[in-house]
Amino acid sequence: MTDAAPNPRILVVDDEPDIVALVAYHLAKEGYRVATAATGTEALATARRERPALIVLDLMLPGLSGFEVLEQLRADAATSGIAVLMLTARREEPDRIKGLSLGADDYLTKPFSPQELVLRVRAILRRSAAAPAAGDLLTIGALSIDRAAHTVAVRGVDIDLTPTEYKLLLLLAERRGRVQGRAQLLESVWEAAPDIQTRTVDMHVQRLRAKLETAGDLIETVRGFGYRLKAPRDS
Repeated sequence: MTDAAPNPRILVVDDEPDIVALVAYHLAKEGYRVATAATGTEALATARRERPALIVLDLMLPGLSGFEVLEQLRADAATSGIAVLMLTARREEPDRIKGLSLGADDYLTKPFSPQELVLRVRAILRRSAAAPAAGDLLTIGALSIDRAAHTVAVRGVDIDLTPTEYKLLLLLAERRGRVQGRAQLLESVWEAAPDIQTRTVDMHVQRLRAKLETAGDLIETVRGFGYRLKAPRDS
């Protein structure tokens, strides 16, 4: 007996064959379909051709860097919604912030636990595929969220969001008018991964506001605590 839908495809991008083999082995053992690439150019071509659900992306690649690959993925409507887990030996905070600001969904540093990587992948995909609590259209000012189709529009124009951005926006929208602390958002959206920091929330809110353009003003910063999405009476 087979499942109605195939297991998600994951693209592993790294120029170190041992790392690729290790990651691919553990993901395949969990039932994921795995493709691999060793360069940034190959990664982009494979992503556009196979449309994986998630990309495990190394930063230090020959030719195009992981940052450049991520930037091109997010700039292309065909690949902008693909989830990305950055996997790198670069531990410096500026690298983490840059990856998050470019739209990475999560960030894991080497050396890493294969079990933790699998858990991170599973959490990201769950954010992407989780069934909505209700199948109706949620409208707040110019913003529309279709919880059945997992789509977002501003004044009728579709907005491409990553799975994490979508879950963050939906949570704020469903709890509109109520302040959500950064720790609450980390627990609900990122499922409190051990080394995820509150700066992660700030970078995703920043990107979300930019993508929503004029509707981004609906997301308010509550200094010293977190964020809230304005209720209609606040607009």
